[in-house]
Amino acid sequence: MAQRGIREFDAKRMIAQFLPNFTSVLNYSGRVALVAPTTRPRQFKADNPWIETTQLVVKPDQLFGKRGKHNLILLDAQLSVAQEWVQARMNKEVVVSGIKGTLTHFLVEPFIPHDRENYVSIRSHREGDTICFSVAGGIHIEENWDQVSLIQVPVLSDIDSINLEMLVPKELGHLQKIVIDFIKGLYKFYRELGFTYLEINPFNLSAEGVTPLDVVARLDDTAAFECSKYWGEIEFPSPFGRTPTSEEKYITELDEKTGASLKLTVLNPEGRIWLMVAGGGASVIYTDTVVDLGHVKELANYGEYSGDPSMEETREYARTILDLMTRKADPGGKCLLIGGGIANFTDVAKTFTGIIAALREYQKKILDHNIKIFVRRGGPNYQEGLENMRALGGELGIPIEVFGPDTHMTKIVPMAMRSLGL
Repeated sequence: MAQRGIREFDAKRMIAQFLPNFTSVLNYSGRVALVAPTTRPRQFKADNPWIETTQLVVKPDQLFGKRGKHNLILLDAQLSVAQEWVQARMNKEVVVSGIKGTLTHFLVEPFIPHDRENYVSIRSHREGDTICFSVAGGIHIEENWDQVSLIQVPVLSDIDSINLEMLVPKELGHLQKIVIDFIKGLYKFYRELGFTYLEINPFNLSAEGVTPLDVVARLDDTAAFECSKYWGEIEFPSPFGRTPTSEEKYITELDEKTGASLKLTVLNPEGRIWLMVAGGGASVIYTDTVVDLGHVKELANYGEYSGDPSMEETREYARTILDLMTRKADPGGKCLLIGGGIANFTDVAKTFTGIIAALREYQKKILDHNIKIFVRRGGPNYQEGLENMRALGGELGIPIEVFGPDTHMTKIVPMAMRSLGL
């Protein structure tokens, strides 16, 4: 499961469209609009005619919180004021919680007067899901965390079997039933649409129902094959303050064109430990192992290839990593971990063919940069793939150590560390 943040715009779009399928107490029009650097004002007004007759709320929509505390929310404003506010901040650099970044996207929605600010969140973890609720929501929720109640929903449990009266206080009176109905529906919506985290803080509560005011959400991007019918053309923005490199953009473009999965994040381009790991779960395990061994500062990248990518796709993925590795030499050398678990359906020999093609291309640079390669893999045709990799090492004079599924998956990590003198 890969948790990826989405814009508040997309979260509210999905809430408005699909949450009514699970609860009747949602009181929300779903009027939201997103302003980007390429937005044309005339077309924007035509697409969202309500903005000319409605008092507005405007705020950045770039995966960071505490916007109110950083004075980055405009409330109860007419369109002309909202336009000036956005123009004064668009493409401007700001510092939020110590992170410097550029403001590029703003959410515009109707201003909703409210007296009550309540909090609800759902978070997934290994044992199940945790639901939190509080009547003391808003920007001070962290300071008021002692007023937050929580309840666990174990894996495979049904929300209808959970007693939510233990979560929602009776002091709400007739509104307690509305909140319970809303949380039940929200949880079913959460599960059906592939969320891994969903926070509504605050939401307005009245006899007319529940109105979400501020939303934070993350999706499980590996659920796309089941949930894309709900997500639509979803965007997974980079974290605030982090601009994707050209190499990351290239791999993202490849990923979008294939049914396989290709992911790359450059952490430290001058790092000595590089990963080329098959499988999302394995990529996390290898990364955690490097960190646990105390060498996070040397970890150069994070990513994975999976879903049986073609030979050409794997070659391009490998070429991109090798190109990054060989741009700047390190006197102590570098290592490349070509790792993975035991594949279910990915043809190891086929994907290794693409990696081998890239290694041939970069033979001289690999030798010049004193790069040592460690391979561990299992799955369909793994014997052929591993033998081809061993033969390549002898043919090209590249130090390649090869291991199969009889070797523990992460054993090659400390081997690589020792080879670098770490």
